[in-house]
Amino acid sequence: MAREIIINSAPYETRVALLEQKRLTEVFIERARDRGVAGNIYKGRVTRVLPGMQAAFVDIGLEKAAFLHGSDLYADLGDEFITEEDLLADTVEEGEDAGNHRPALRRVPIEERLKKGQEIVVQVAKQPIGSKGARVTSVISLPGRHLVFTPSTHHVGVSRRIEDEDERARLKEIVESERPQEGGFIIRTACEGLSKREIQGDSRFLLKLWDRILHKSDRAGAPTLLHYDMDLVLRTVRDLFTADTQRLVVDNPRDYQRILDFLDTVMPRLKPRVELYENTEPIGDRFGIDSQIAKALERKVWLKSGGYIVIDHTEALTVIDVNTGRFVGKKTQEETVLQTNLEAAKVIIEQLRLRNIGGLIVIDFIDMEDGTNQRQVFETLGDSLKKDKARSKVLRISDLGLIEMTRKRTRESLAQVLCAPCPECTGRGFVKSTETIAHEILRRVQREAALNPGVVQIMVQVHPAVAQFLEREEERILRSLEAQLGKKVLIKPLADLEESRYEVIAVEAAA
Repeated sequence: MAREIIINSAPYETRVALLEQKRLTEVFIERARDRGVAGNIYKGRVTRVLPGMQAAFVDIGLEKAAFLHGSDLYADLGDEFITEEDLLADTVEEGEDAGNHRPALRRVPIEERLKKGQEIVVQVAKQPIGSKGARVTSVISLPGRHLVFTPSTHHVGVSRRIEDEDERARLKEIVESERPQEGGFIIRTACEGLSKREIQGDSRFLLKLWDRILHKSDRAGAPTLLHYDMDLVLRTVRDLFTADTQRLVVDNPRDYQRILDFLDTVMPRLKPRVELYENTEPIGDRFGIDSQIAKALERKVWLKSGGYIVIDHTEALTVIDVNTGRFVGKKTQEETVLQTNLEAAKVIIEQLRLRNIGGLIVIDFIDMEDGTNQRQVFETLGDSLKKDKARSKVLRISDLGLIEMTRKRTRESLAQVLCAPCPECTGRGFVKSTETIAHEILRRVQREAALNPGVVQIMVQVHPAVAQFLEREEERILRSLEAQLGKKVLIKPLADLEESRYEVIAVEAAA
């Protein structure tokens, strides 16, 4: 598969696009004034311990206190780019739920481990999202190009993506010789085929980095930043630029040189695949990135067959509905439905990756009567998920034809990054109709007339569209209301008003 990484680097914003077969599959955005904190390590101070939730809040110097769950005191190795497979020890059996793979430790209540005012070293596992503060873990993971150093463990794990048993044994032997008495390593997929010298260079770099962090922690008070993770450009090179990437294109000369310098240390063989984009046409236009991002913000996604899916977000979950649309098929209705659902299954996973949708997801496929067809759609969905690095769990198709799944959320979705709630509908996704607003105004006029019996006129300031509706569609009702109240109703259109806003004013004398 032709895989490319495109980096659009500007002083105000950095965008990284991952292309597969020229199609945008993932996008990462980092803005200069609110650079992400995922991966950063802090010395924090516990501000609250909540036994009822088995959680604590930790002040790490950000606007909102970070959330530390009891399980994250020993069980989280998350990172924005590192895959779950990369972080799994080789003791995890195939088919075991990775999310439930926890060290076999006795669960001690959090109130016995943490006290208010206590200082603790934590790492940000999840970015602050919406109204929620960052989620942190006390189990630190320092990712390198080939290895991940885990100070809180005492073993060497191997990515399950390295399948050759001889290679797994070779890598484990090399890394084991470098492992300190306190600490462990995870051998990442990128380690496969590397020489002993390359692996040792990565391990020694990580050990020196951890020593510097510990030294700073001993000297600093809380809250303080101990380690700032790489910016988006270098994280991309570290975590995404692998041997199966055809090329990496960057449009900033300074970042181009930074990438080459970084690769000199970690992977010099990939340097020839790095290109500096120097054309006058913006890189986002040249590779079709901007147009594909714009489509990723739309509610409806068309399928090649003529069917479509609709993606709706609620506070609790994301709902995806599949429809045949213009696709009528050539054989039976069941065959038409099957083809639509199969195509939709692939596109849905593409959209989840591209939009970075996480949390609970419910997919309403078109009903199928044949159980074999249901299994085929389910398997297609599972096969498509293999390309997704985010951890997910999918349940079988229910009797109602629904698939429920979860996808790990580590950062804001594309819509949350690029969009803001509509000031008119405040995020509801709909607004009151012109007719509804007009009828509200008529009731408000009656109320004002009753409260102010001595006035001779009621003035209504409204949006021009509502004014036009009242004077044309509801003219007869308006005149009848004037006769009933014995007062003149004056409609005054104001272009600067939002359509749902209006003012009803009782006037002592006619204007």
